Amino acid sequence: MKPTVGFAGMTHLGLVSAAAVAGRGFKVVCFDSDQALVDRLTRRQWPVLEPGLDELIRSNGARQHFTAAPSDLAACDVIYVAPDVPTDDQGRSDVSGLTALVRGTAAVMDPGAVMVVLSQVPPGYTRTLGVLSPERLYYQVETLVFGQAVERAMKPERTIVGCADPARPLDARLRAVLDGFGCPILPMRYESAELAKISINCCLVASIVVANTLAELCEQIGADWSEIAPALKLDRRIGPHAYLAPGLGIAGGNLERDLATVQRLAEIQGTEAGVVAAWLRNSRYRRYWPLRQLQERVRAVDPVIGILGVTYKENTHSIKNSPAVALIKALTGCRLAAFDPVVRASAEWHPRLTVADNPLAACDGADAVAIMTPWPLFRTLGPADLAQRMHGRVVIDPFAMLDRAAAAAAGLEHVVLGAPLPGDQQ
Repeated sequence: MKPTVGFAGMTHLGLVSAAAVAGRGFKVVCFDSDQALVDRLTRRQWPVLEPGLDELIRSNGARQHFTAAPSDLAACDVIYVAPDVPTDDQGRSDVSGLTALVRGTAAVMDPGAVMVVLSQVPPGYTRTLGVLSPERLYYQVETLVFGQAVERAMKPERTIVGCADPARPLDARLRAVLDGFGCPILPMRYESAELAKISINCCLVASIVVANTLAELCEQIGADWSEIAPALKLDRRIGPHAYLAPGLGIAGGNLERDLATVQRLAEIQGTEAGVVAAWLRNSRYRRYWPLRQLQERVRAVDPVIGILGVTYKENTHSIKNSPAVALIKALTGCRLAAFDPVVRASAEWHPRLTVADNPLAACDGADAVAIMTPWPLFRTLGPADLAQRMHGRVVIDPFAMLDRAAAAAAGLEHVVLGAPLPGDQQ
């Protein structure tokens, strides 16, 4: 008989992860103490934007049950504690809410059930909890990626499980849940698992910094990074899934949090981690690439700038450390019009900001347009339509959302990350 699985905390991580476990055929109890949130979930009003989430939960049917009653968790064999952990502007995690939820869950769960902490925590956190006997407490590395969360939750590459003693077999009920996903399972001590997630993100940051640094060289010397990246992905030492698309630094909060954690641990332990400071400097520099391009190319007095996209990336509501928001705040001497398909720009970001109802409306009379988020909608924009609506001709398009040849034919000064700058193409 399959174990019944509970999830405590119905924020982004808990909701998506619970849906994935239910999607693998397990009965899942989804608990949150916020009755208003549970009511919204029961009405199928999801608090997060994730492609495929609505379809997955609807297909789960009665297997996935939402509740605000903590006593409902007593029927579960395995309980994941999975709230999102907030971070501040310095990348420090506030685990107080998680700890309170862990303790509250431990108080109501069946004495024979096991708990799995799924939220990302600083190394050393799980072993010091002291709420359950070691054989009943696990830590599992989450694989959440905004905009791809459902796909990754349903088809993980591997599952990393932190244990008090990795030499002991995993609890059979937890093992049954993990086996339902058909991927390698890597048991290790708590501290190794907690640091494993940070290690993965550090490797991703290294790839991002390499791509960003060399893409900028491409812009200056007439090379094109989009021609180079496929060659790197055919190298077995780098691979087809490497993070090699140039971007505007790192954003979203998770990578920044992990870099800050490494810096703090290195300082406490007396180890050398200067490379992390270099990565952060590079990220801050790259974030303002659109601002530098606009300052160099826009000569109008009191210019009007159109901003397309305010989230830090596509398929998410999150604006955490968003380069678009940073650009809006930095354009102090301009009038702005902004459009995003899911997030309404805030007047608090800029005193002369208006919100447009559609992408082309944000371009009306603009001296320049910056396409700051690679929403699929923006790929449907015709460069000739933009040129007709704009007053100027500068389009800052970091992610090459517009067709380059069509943009040139429309007479746009089309600026793309990692590509030869306008006027320098070979």
